[in-house]
Amino acid sequence: MKGPRADFAVIAGRINRGAKVLDLGCGDGSLLRHLRESLDVRGYGIEIDDAKIPACVKNGINVLQMDLESGLSGFDPGSFDYVVLSLTLQAMKNSERILSEMLRVGREGIVSFPNFGYWRNRIQLAMGRMPVNDDFPHHWYDTPNIHLCTMTDFEAFCAHHRIRILERIALHEGREVTALPNLRSSLVVYRFGSGV
Repeated sequence: MKGPRADFAVIAGRINRGAKVLDLGCGDGSLLRHLRESLDVRGYGIEIDDAKIPACVKNGINVLQMDLESGLSGFDPGSFDYVVLSLTLQAMKNSERILSEMLRVGREGIVSFPNFGYWRNRIQLAMGRMPVNDDFPHHWYDTPNIHLCTMTDFEAFCAHHRIRILERIALHEGREVTALPNLRSSLVVYRFGSGV
């Protein structure tokens, strides 16, 4: 059986035991199950895909079926310690709104996304093709990804929107990358809060 994704361990390492967590775009609920089993967290998952809801229920996750694009108006400000958006940011139409909503309903936000600045992606682009690899497994015509970004792009976005980056963890094949992270990491995790 395949183990948890590389970003799960990094995300879990940034969450306090017993915290209240909202997982946006939770898929089959694997991340929340991992957090519940390892850190005794409480919380909810949000998922829009009908086919993934039964898997969430099977994983024992409290899941709400709703479209993240319409916001998180059903949640009061400060309802959660952490709001997580794991490998979903690149598929959001309105990135600004969802990140703002994450910080409205949570004390901190955590996002993970594939780094479009990774050197192999750059080489494929230089060869005239959109990248297709483990991080971007779809072709340009069937991809759910609509907003691809690099680490530098995300950090500029945060500075512009007065989002305070608390921590950045760049990864490749499950290992942390410290030297030239925007070039050498294929996956990145950010922990952030309000204000610069």
